[in-house]
Amino acid sequence: MPRLSVWMVRTALLHLGVGFTVGGLLLFNKGAPFDSAAWALLQVHVDLLIFGWIMQLAMGVAYWILPRFAQPPKYGRTWLAALAFGLINAGALISAGGQWVGSAGWTLVGRAAIFLAGVCFAVHIFPRVKPMEFVTPPER
Repeated sequence: MPRLSVWMVRTALLHLGVGFTVGGLLLFNKGAPFDSAAWALLQVHVDLLIFGWIMQLAMGVAYWILPRFAQPPKYGRTWLAALAFGLINAGALISAGGQWVGSAGWTLVGRAAIFLAGVCFAVHIFPRVKPMEFVTPPER
């Protein structure tokens, strides 16, 4: 597995852990209310799980599993995928932080970074999306 895929999957699992912890806190607050302001964390929970976990895990697995090129560089323009990795993590954290403090501006900046991460990754991965090449054995 390429190093970038490893980092994407590991970081996605970190987002999963934090997102589930926030979700557990919300569920605990629902059963035994301790603070009505805890519901402000709902969008933080959603942002971390959708963008930080699901989207990043899909990107990491796609980077690893889609067909590679025959000639080097085998994974194409890896700087675009690395940029997407940085943008999606920064965007998810900025967006979640913006949701937490109630700042629409920071949330918009985070969502823009997430969008740019998707664009960068799509530009990187598009040339690798191709039909599988079948090699027919020579006839005897």
